[in-house]
Amino acid sequence: MPEVVFPLDSTKPFTDQKLTGHNRWHPDIAPVATLKRGESYRIDCREWFDGDIKNDDSADDIRDAPLNKVHALSGPFAVDGAEPGDLLIVDILDIGPIPQEEGPLAGQGWGYTGIFAQKNGGSFLVDQFPDAYKAVWDFRGGECTSRHVPGVKFTGMTHPGLMGTAPSAALLKKWNKREGHLIATGPDRVPPLALPPEPDSAILGSLTGADFDRVASEAARTAPPRENGGNQDIKNFTKGSRVFYPVFVSGGHLSVGDLHFSQGDGEITFCGGIEMGGFIDIHVDVIKDGMDTYGVSENAIFMPGRNGPVYSEWLAFSGTSVTLEGEQRYLDSHLAYQRAVLHAIDYLAKFGWSKEQAYLLLGAAPIEGRFSGVVDIPNSCATVYLPTEIFDVDIRPSANGPTRVDPGMGAPRAMNPG
Repeated sequence: MPEVVFPLDSTKPFTDQKLTGHNRWHPDIAPVATLKRGESYRIDCREWFDGDIKNDDSADDIRDAPLNKVHALSGPFAVDGAEPGDLLIVDILDIGPIPQEEGPLAGQGWGYTGIFAQKNGGSFLVDQFPDAYKAVWDFRGGECTSRHVPGVKFTGMTHPGLMGTAPSAALLKKWNKREGHLIATGPDRVPPLALPPEPDSAILGSLTGADFDRVASEAARTAPPRENGGNQDIKNFTKGSRVFYPVFVSGGHLSVGDLHFSQGDGEITFCGGIEMGGFIDIHVDVIKDGMDTYGVSENAIFMPGRNGPVYSEWLAFSGTSVTLEGEQRYLDSHLAYQRAVLHAIDYLAKFGWSKEQAYLLLGAAPIEGRFSGVVDIPNSCATVYLPTEIFDVDIRPSANGPTRVDPGMGAPRAMNPG
């Protein structure tokens, strides 16, 4: 097994561990360790809410999830020899739930998916699903099932939802400026247009005192993906993937977390992957001056692994850029994907699942989402592909009509969603 450079004890909160990680982006957060080029390492990762979400039949914890404290990131790690302008190579050698443990922390044999309430982050379909719901998934080997979404079983595409390098001071300033301008266009919007720096619940590694206060007031939230990679939620970052990250500070300052047992394209419920704690084994190296050599200056590029589930039959749904009210939009691919997902949800509801159960399933299962046509004015076309093998019943259309399933207890909804 590779050397463990960021160990975690499942019985302790994130801030009480041997090493303190972070939940904000800032170049002045000191590395917890230095990794050697050409070497492999194991990094333990905490579930993104640090254990606030429970294995129960209530969604109140999703409704009240403390967004100020996410993401609980392991790192940052300096990589020996990495300098601004280089490309950092990260190979994902292995990844999984917390090994050999069962217990109350997500990753100890189970994980969860949540639809976030409109007043606490919202989701891709927030207008249709404004309240909080939750599904708990039990792991067995590489497969999972849920008492909250019965009638399905699938193999997960386990991956880190978040991995990236630290921004330079100039890049951080750029982020805060452009996101601040966006917030100013609708400062009272619910959910908000963006998340400004927030000192409350900030975790900043070993920083203390005045340095902590300064960095907490400047540091960027980890919620969105940016030039450094970050919270991209790409389900194809599976075992065997190779990722190339731009380096903006000396050492690169690599961080990782937000592990998912599985996820559909788009992480459409916001807490849409199956969230868990666990481990990731990585190998690191550097391409000197790689950013200029390959023109990779404001994005990560990657080679996906070959270890995802193999499904051979799919049922696909399309959507176009026309609103539910019939208003035509011009080549709006985001809207087209929303409509494709809504069509899939309406279809699955004909088999007996509630629409909330169907939505949670599409966020968690390894569905494929594609922009299928983006040039034929005025309608973009997006598609969502469901692997038919994950269902206990045949979901293909036939003359016999849908086979009804027992929806069980259903997906828990938060009480008094407000």
